[in-house]
Amino acid sequence: MIMEAHPITVITGATNGIGQLAAIELAKRGAQLVLTARSRERASITGDMIKAAAPDATVDFFYGDLSLMKDVKKVGGEISVACHKIDILINNAGLHGFEQRITKEGFPEMIAVNYLAPWLLTHTLLNSLTESKNARVVNVASEASRNHGRLKLPEDLTDTSAFTARGSSLIYGKTKLLNIMFTEELGRRLNGTGVTVNALNPGFNVTGLGRELRFSSALSKILNVLHVGDPRKGADIILRLAVDSRYQGVTGGYFDVGTGKSITSVYPGDDIKMQNRLWDATEKLLQQKGFITFSI
Repeated sequence: MIMEAHPITVITGATNGIGQLAAIELAKRGAQLVLTARSRERASITGDMIKAAAPDATVDFFYGDLSLMKDVKKVGGEISVACHKIDILINNAGLHGFEQRITKEGFPEMIAVNYLAPWLLTHTLLNSLTESKNARVVNVASEASRNHGRLKLPEDLTDTSAFTARGSSLIYGKTKLLNIMFTEELGRRLNGTGVTVNALNPGFNVTGLGRELRFSSALSKILNVLHVGDPRKGADIILRLAVDSRYQGVTGGYFDVGTGKSITSVYPGDDIKMQNRLWDATEKLLQQKGFITFSI
């Protein structure tokens, strides 16, 4: 059982990019970190970085592939056993794939990693979150959601059609739109539980998200020299939603990097009927696959 002397913070995608920066800053503030990872090597490097910045930090890693719902469920179950109370959940892991890949479970990979995984992990950790009485769920979305093509439900959740690198932006944008819709619907469903749920736009960040581009390494170096895409800005809005008193009690919102102000999402992101339809389609799909057994 993990000790609970400090706020327990679960973060996905914390072994690089803005998730890693957020983890380091939260460790400095005394958070007890529970991080998911696929690579033990990357986890070891990240653990060392956190300890260098905050020597007294407590860091625990749970391993799994977030493109596989069986792993998401397993990791969530392991964390729930270790932490009967969770104060902060940051769903940060994301992927921009430049070609269609289908997971072993038959899901389109970007939908699986960017949308289904945070949905299922949050669902699996719900008892621990409600036990906190004052928990915050933070979902990393994006203004890329404005470029999402046409949303088709429930078809988009299982659409494995091929796409080009150029066409990948529509799919990525769609996954981020789903994050925003999920956030607002979950915020309503958890009203009165003490758990708040908010999404954010981290802005453009030079991170590992676009690592599949052949020129990504060179591009990152150029942008760093030009001071463009500083990931610290993306990490900062994560931190604010996770711990800032300004957002205490606020739920179902979508907030911008830099200003921290509320953003109105592109249609149908703010459509309550569509949010509910998405929730029902997701719930039905994961129930059919055997990954969930109860409704929120």
